[in-house]
Amino acid sequence: MFTGIIEEIGQIVSIQKNNQSAKITISANKILQDIQLGDSIAVNGICLTACDISKNHFTADVMVETMHRSNLGSLQKGSIVNLERAMAANGRFGGHIVSGHVDGTGTIIDLKKEENAVWVSIKANENILKYVVEKGSITIDGISLTVAYIDNSCFKVSIIPHTAQQTILLHKKVGDTVNLECDILAKYVEKLLFHTPQKAEQKTSKGITLEFLKNNGY
Repeated sequence: MFTGIIEEIGQIVSIQKNNQSAKITISANKILQDIQLGDSIAVNGICLTACDISKNHFTADVMVETMHRSNLGSLQKGSIVNLERAMAANGRFGGHIVSGHVDGTGTIIDLKKEENAVWVSIKANENILKYVVEKGSITIDGISLTVAYIDNSCFKVSIIPHTAQQTILLHKKVGDTVNLECDILAKYVEKLLFHTPQKAEQKTSKGITLEFLKNNGY
């Protein structure tokens, strides 16, 4: 599990692309201080397993599903990426619950400066936007951010100077894609309410009843 608080910006040393999968090597410093083989590292919000480690880089395999769901396929040698180690049990929970399993990608459609912050507008499809709520959390390229605006086609976040300096988000331009992971709590709630064996019984004209709440652990 991750928190969405980026620890370091790394750089792609090499990326070996197969037909639909890849092997990626990334240079880093801070995050490698206590990493062991098999540990999880979030790369632009994607949970990858370190399969080879040296003093200043690590290598991870990227499977077909990850390539399809994320923007890793657009990376090349020299690209910079956000990095975060898995959360330590005694660490501070500075962001929100991030699994590192991205739901898909969005496209940056506008960047607008407002005094000390920058508004970033991201277009996304309905399957992602249905889990996004104003003032809720979302992960963009591994960064835990607060949604400041949402409509039927896009959402917006406001980037403070610290986030701009510590992450790659404002290195991107209009038209670039970003990895998106919605708040996992929203997905669990949807599963509980609409995809349980009792679904047929629950969807009645009576709506939510005391019996419905009791049956679902409330």
